[in-house]
Amino acid sequence: QVQLVESGGGLVQPGGSLRLSCAASGIINSIYSMGWYRQAPGKQRELVAALSNGGRANYADSVKDRFTISRDNAKNTLYLQMNSLKPEDTAVYYCNAVAIVGVRNTYWGQGTQVTVSS
Repeated sequence: QVQLVESGGGLVQPGGSLRLSCAASGIINSIYSMGWYRQAPGKQRELVAALSNGGRANYADSVKDRFTISRDNAKNTLYLQMNSLKPEDTAVYYCNAVAIVGVRNTYWGQGTQVTVSS
């Protein structure tokens, strides 16, 4: 099992910045990729950014050049640095981990609200 706990959400003005954190615990060595998803009211959950164990990152087109995903392996923590935030970034952000312990499993955090508004 893998447990994920997000933090760092909040209210920010357009153009501002936030950093989300996701602390992972459990069978950490089984994780081969982690990422951030978001879900706005009335919309489907969408991928924001993902990071493989090899360090390869990919981003949704809507956040490229504004968001940066990173991972501190010593702290078992995934980050999402969000700059130049826009109202359309408002959503609940979820941390995601894909792990293999015999079979492939996907784990989710509880989510953290990000609201971009003046």
